[in-house]
Amino acid sequence: MTNQHSIHPTPPLKGKAELIHRYLVIFLHVIMGIELAAVLYEGHWIHAFLLIAISIITLLPIVLNRKFRIYIPAEFQILTIIFVFAALFLGEIHRYYDRWWWWDIALHGSSGLLLGIFGFLLVYVLNENERAQLSMRPRFIALFAFVFAVAVGALWEIFEFAVDQIFGANMQKPMLGDDSGLTDTMWDLIVDAIGALIISLWGWWYLMRRKRSFIEVWIDKFITRNPHLFRSYHSSKSEKD
Repeated sequence: MTNQHSIHPTPPLKGKAELIHRYLVIFLHVIMGIELAAVLYEGHWIHAFLLIAISIITLLPIVLNRKFRIYIPAEFQILTIIFVFAALFLGEIHRYYDRWWWWDIALHGSSGLLLGIFGFLLVYVLNENERAQLSMRPRFIALFAFVFAVAVGALWEIFEFAVDQIFGANMQKPMLGDDSGLTDTMWDLIVDAIGALIISLWGWWYLMRRKRSFIEVWIDKFITRNPHLFRSYHSSKSEKD
C-alpha cells in the first residue's frame, strides 16, 4: 500500500510566524486596495500596475501552497513581503527614494541579504536531496548564493532600465549629479554585492563550524512541509534512523 504521507504534503502548522504572515498580508492588502482605488481614480496607471504587481508577489506563495501544495516558510515570506512593500509601495509610489537619501541603499542592501538567503535555500536543498545527486562543499554553496544574489540584482537593474525607456518612468534615479541613472545603477549593484557577500560569508562560517543557523531551520521546515518533493530524502533519512 502506498504511504499517503509520502505523496501528500504535510499541512502547515499554525505557529506564530504563520499567524503574523496572515495578518500582515490582510493589513497590507487593505492599504493597497484603498491606494489602488485612489490611483485609478486619478489615472496614475504606472502606480496601479505596481500595486497589482505587489499583490501578485505577496499572494504567490499562497497560490503555490493551495494549487501545487508547495509550502514556503512563513519567516521568509514575511521578510519578502516587507521588502517588496518598502521597495515598490513606499519607495516608488510614495517616493521614499526621493525623500530619504538612504532608502535606496538600505533596500538594495536588504535585497542582497534576501537573495543570498534564497540562494542558500535553493542550493542547500539540492545538496541535501539525493535525486539531485550533488555533493557540494560549504565554500561552493556560499559562492553560489553570492553569485545568485548578484545576478538577480543585475536583472532587476535591467528591468528598471527597460521600464524607464518604455514607459518613461524614473526607476533609475539621478544621483551625485548624474542624471543618466548610471551612478544609481552602479551603487545599487555594489550594495547588492555587499549584502550578498555578508550573508554568503556568514552562511559559509556556519557550515564550516557545523552549527545550525536560521537558514538550516528554514530548510528543515521546507523539507518537512513538502515531503512529496523530497521522497528520496525522507527515505534515506528513515534508513539511517
